[in-house]
Amino acid sequence: MDLMGYADTFSLAPGERIRFMVSARVASYKATIVRLPQADQRPENPGFTGEVVDTPITGRYVGRAQALYSGSYVRVPDHSLLRRPASLTLQAWIFPTLPKRPEAQGVLTKWSATTGSGYGLFIEPDGDLAFWIGDGAGRIAKLRTGIALRPREWYFVACTYDGSAGNAALYQELVARWPLDDAQVVVESAMKLRLPREHRAPFLMAAGHQIESAAAQEAAAGHYNGKIDSPRIFSHALPAAAIDALKRGASPLEIGAQDLVAAWDFSQDVSSARIIDTSPHELHGEAINMPARAMTGYNWTGREVDFSKAPAEYGAIHFHEDDLEDARWEADFELTVPDAMRSGLYAARLEAGDVREYIPFYVRPKQGTATAPIAFLAPTMTYLAYANERTHSFTDFTGKMQRSIELEPADRFLLEHPEVGLSVYDRHPDGSGICYSSLRRPVLHMRPNMRAWVSNGLRHFAADLLLLDWLEQKGFPYDVITDHDLHAEGRDLLARYSVVVTGSHPEYWSAPMLDGLQEYLDTGGRLMYLGGNGFYWAVGVSPRYPHVLELRRGINGTRTWESAPGECYLSTTGELSGLWRYRGKAPQKVCGVGFTAQGWSGASGYRRQPGSFDERAAFIFEGIGADEIIGDFGMLMGGAAGDELDRADVVLGTPPHALVLASSFGHDDAYQFVVEDLLFSSAGQGGTENPNVRADMVFFEKPNGGAVFSVGSICWCGSLQHNDFDNNVSRITENVLRRFMSRPPA
Repeated sequence: MDLMGYADTFSLAPGERIRFMVSARVASYKATIVRLPQADQRPENPGFTGEVVDTPITGRYVGRAQALYSGSYVRVPDHSLLRRPASLTLQAWIFPTLPKRPEAQGVLTKWSATTGSGYGLFIEPDGDLAFWIGDGAGRIAKLRTGIALRPREWYFVACTYDGSAGNAALYQELVARWPLDDAQVVVESAMKLRLPREHRAPFLMAAGHQIESAAAQEAAAGHYNGKIDSPRIFSHALPAAAIDALKRGASPLEIGAQDLVAAWDFSQDVSSARIIDTSPHELHGEAINMPARAMTGYNWTGREVDFSKAPAEYGAIHFHEDDLEDARWEADFELTVPDAMRSGLYAARLEAGDVREYIPFYVRPKQGTATAPIAFLAPTMTYLAYANERTHSFTDFTGKMQRSIELEPADRFLLEHPEVGLSVYDRHPDGSGICYSSLRRPVLHMRPNMRAWVSNGLRHFAADLLLLDWLEQKGFPYDVITDHDLHAEGRDLLARYSVVVTGSHPEYWSAPMLDGLQEYLDTGGRLMYLGGNGFYWAVGVSPRYPHVLELRRGINGTRTWESAPGECYLSTTGELSGLWRYRGKAPQKVCGVGFTAQGWSGASGYRRQPGSFDERAAFIFEGIGADEIIGDFGMLMGGAAGDELDRADVVLGTPPHALVLASSFGHDDAYQFVVEDLLFSSAGQGGTENPNVRADMVFFEKPNGGAVFSVGSICWCGSLQHNDFDNNVSRITENVLRRFMSRPPA
């Protein structure tokens, strides 16, 4: 990846500024703003390349490589109380998930790798706990337990150091009362070195040391994988009785208020990066790269699964070596969107020889205005959820694929470079699920011609260009708005439009988004849901970090990982995450259909159902024959009904007056019924066996003249261009859109 980049926003209006961050391993590159898609896109064409837009940023730029520093930790600025301890005690509870790693992992450290000076609790590559002292003259003394920590077990850990006597003690004790020989380990020894008198490096938790030569101040090394709960520092070597009292849960102020330097409480202000020190010294810290907060601690009883109801039992943070919240690259160029630039999808196109990179962004209308009756709602929450997804590396998932997998260069790059940040489909090296995804880093899958490994075709962002191209070809006037805009503005944003058109896979929705859409529909708005598996997962976006999406997978749903017990609530908003259906808002209640099956062995067409002959639906099927198969063709898997499919279901909320217009047919057993609809294990859930493995096309009216049309398939938009846009999928879509846009906004 000789050219990579990202922008500081997905969406902006004329008059607003967007900054572009680029890492270029080439001498120079050309940058141009282009409007996507290009004017024509047929299978024989090379793909979407974009129509050049004349802007001041057009030109050649000097290439420079910018580094990515992933890994989460806490940084506490240097302080005199941390800098010159004659004696000390470090104490915490830890839950190591990968105790054996190639390099030592810092737990609680004040260490300079440049001078080899400082002190700290580390986990050695062999997996045992160690206390380090470095004198800055090249000498390092270590006291080690010699017993490897067990993965995914809570430990009480502590070290004491008596500077006057030079003695140290190290405690590594399981919280669980297992009758194991290594459950309670205490070692004592005289240390040959004394603590350094001057040391100005920051105090870190979950990292070994700051990378002092890095351009970004936030870069660190020696990252720890696992949870830490209730870390403390004392300026005195506590006796064994005091250590035992801490282990039993005594307050650090009770143990020795005069010696307490800091006592951090991770259960406070969990929606932020602020780390609160509850001692009188207020040595507050900052969490870097967004480690997982609102996590169960060493004392979690299981009586309460909502962290806000029992904060004392949620005093842990889960750190990972590959967390990335913000790449923090410097900007290479920026653009103030001209007033004349019409709403649409654009990109900064970077070129160096045969290398080409795109950094996409959406230009929406100015605040409070609309320039067209149609709004294309770009599913940017879904794009962010899938950003840099590499679930093709999961053998437990890809082993079920019934064909070979083809990887794009970006996919292969991500296998070797997880530091670019992965998706909420992926897992950290310790096996825990990734629950945060940020737009402030290169999102390699959000590119015009990116083919998805799961379908060997266009998907998500690239597939939605097919719909935008269709709108352009048909001459429909439209604005683009994004999920992030809807999250921020709600119904007021949608109310300016006669009809809202979704992309092919609007899967991830925040509560403000869903509320805004439902209010819009209830007051006369019209929705065309032209995709599949929509309105499925409940996500959160913190006002403090609007560039980050958070998801907890919960314990049900079609998923690549599931949340640990007690960790289903969002740290950013405090809401229950997981499937919307478990918050009483199944997709059928929104758009009449909901996720029912998935498969990637090919796509099929639809057969008309009795509802299509109702006079209420006559406008939809104008020009369509009674026995005509709809969409048995297409660029995406060969048909309009494929990939992920939705069905109507009155029990789950499909309105009783909804018309089922058409249903797909002929899916093979590579298409499997969703797990959330199975109450017990059973065979016969494939496409040839379960009649619920199908896509339903649905239409129904809403109050005040509102209406909803849904197709229930990700592949629908891939059939629009067939036969030079002259086909029944295109005709039905056009029939509905012309009717829905004919009325003024509500």
